[in-house]
Amino acid sequence: MPELTGVDVDRAVTEMTAVLGPHTGRDWGVPAGGLEWSCWSTAAHVAHDLLAYAGQVSGRPDDGYLPFDLVVSPAAGPAEVLRVVVACGGLLRAAVDAAGPDTRAWHYGPCDPAGFAAMGVAETLLHTDDIARGLGVPWQPPQRLSAAVVRRLFPDAPAGPAPQVLRWLTGRGELPGRARRTSWSWRAAVD
Repeated sequence: MPELTGVDVDRAVTEMTAVLGPHTGRDWGVPAGGLEWSCWSTAAHVAHDLLAYAGQVSGRPDDGYLPFDLVVSPAAGPAEVLRVVVACGGLLRAAVDAAGPDTRAWHYGPCDPAGFAAMGVAETLLHTDDIARGLGVPWQPPQRLSAAVVRRLFPDAPAGPAPQVLRWLTGRGELPGRARRTSWSWRAAVD
């Protein structure tokens, strides 16, 4: 399977808006799935992470995160927050696709553009799942994107359907014969 690119970030963001966009008139103040965050806060978090990853790839720091933050206006409705996600996803796509494969930036070690793309896709898929669950919208992360994320960020993942494995790896679901995870981390850094 090839490395993830900005196109994959765009696919994940497009999936998020397609799934959640029809439900922006609902109450996004409810908890997002099993999270303590509301659906609104979770969507704003996705935008924040996409922008932070774009900043890392563009700024190429080698020792920590750049000292900036995204603040989404508390007055923004769910549809507006999704537009912020789209904008930040576009910035990550542009940064990843403009960077050479040898570019490195810090994410708990040196991380390549494909790693930042994988993290952006993972954040988008996982939190779309959280928000969909919170809103009672049936949805499952796409197989191909889930498989690419699992392969890139969780190299020791067990076999199984990628969407279910991704949920299990991040403490969001069950896998037969395995205890539910209560802590986890992914590995985006490369040598």
